[in-house]
Amino acid sequence: MSKLKKMPEFTTEAEEREFWESHDSTEYVDWSRAQPVSFPKLKPSTKTISLRLPETLLDRIKIEANKRDMPYQSLIKAWLSEDVEEKRRAR
Repeated sequence: MSKLKKMPEFTTEAEEREFWESHDSTEYVDWSRAQPVSFPKLKPSTKTISLRLPETLLDRIKIEANKRDMPYQSLIKAWLSEDVEEKRRAR
């Protein structure tokens, strides 16, 4: 492999993001030496949304969540995630 370019120093995250949007990382990083890493305590970023549901549906969801001893919002997220993954695998 040819000699890698020196990694620039960035003063802000925005500056770094702008740089990588127009440069190929293989000129700066030897990816053949990369190793997988795990960040088990890293919490994914979330976004708050407003969702209007019929009260009867929300009541049924809360009952199901109570049966599973979990918050109803967590159950909704789990169901949505499972459905999306199932649809992706079906493609």
